[in-house]
Amino acid sequence: MDHELAIPAGRVAGVDEAGRGPLAGPVVAGAVILDPENPITGLDDSKRLSASRRERLFDEIQEKALAWAVASASVAEIDSINILQATMLAMQRAVNALQPTAEHALVDGNRCPELSCPARAIVKGDSKVAAISAASILAKVTRDREMQALDVMYPGYGLAQHKGYPSKAHVEALEMLGASPIHRRSYAPVRKVLERVN
Repeated sequence: MDHELAIPAGRVAGVDEAGRGPLAGPVVAGAVILDPENPITGLDDSKRLSASRRERLFDEIQEKALAWAVASASVAEIDSINILQATMLAMQRAVNALQPTAEHALVDGNRCPELSCPARAIVKGDSKVAAISAASILAKVTRDREMQALDVMYPGYGLAQHKGYPSKAHVEALEMLGASPIHRRSYAPVRKVLERVN
């Protein structure tokens, strides 16, 4: 990691999100400034790690990072400004919440939110830059926990299992039960169900 990329000096925040694809729940972003004096081993793209490994790293990142923050954009925001803008908003909120503040930001993907510090987008950054990996782990674990809590509030959809992603079981439950308040109405499978009901 970090080997082929020139990482700027100073406090560099890695930024990533979880939850752009699901039909339900918020989009969550993480921002992390790692401490070079206190390295964390085993950081990787959160999707490549087992759930138990992510949970362990989640705690270690919060313990050892110079700064970390998690923020989200709600289902209502996703539906009103679209998922891309909502993702940028969540990332912006996460970076703005960092204490101490970031001097640079490295953002996973191909575009950056508007930030108060210089930022660079890095495609597949979560497998290339340790700070982005750390941000992806914080975002994913936070969102997964939130979806487990929402599963209790909105039973029957299987949210704890698929975390809101459009699995076959989720789409079938959606067709049977209709959309809940946490379903993204701007997403085609949810819209289809709502159109049938109306």
